[in-house]
Amino acid sequence: MTLKPWATVASSLFSASCAVATTLPGSAHIESPEQYQLLLESDSIEVLKMVLKPGEADLWHTHRDETVYFEKGGDLLIRQKGADDLRVSVPDGHVMWHQSWTHQVTNMGTKEVIAIIVESKK
Repeated sequence: MTLKPWATVASSLFSASCAVATTLPGSAHIESPEQYQLLLESDSIEVLKMVLKPGEADLWHTHRDETVYFEKGGDLLIRQKGADDLRVSVPDGHVMWHQSWTHQVTNMGTKEVIAIIVESKK
């Protein structure tokens, strides 16, 4: 498996997020409650915790504009609607911002991946 450094896939992620699907899956914690926990909700944001065990995948889901902090990174396969699959190696402590998008994530590595997601509700 060839993994790209996380920084080199940012433009691919942004481009893919611009594609619009006609029927979008729901929020991550609704579609994959085994991997996502709702930590906080207000009128403007949701804060989620994602935990993916080695070899585990979540279901297709949609995020609105989001900031993600990877407490524990790892090797991920990200499938996106209307775009090529991405294989990325995310370092511990990595922070990213992403526009609204629909995707599915698989932990391809040997360690648990943990992320905190702050997602806009507007």
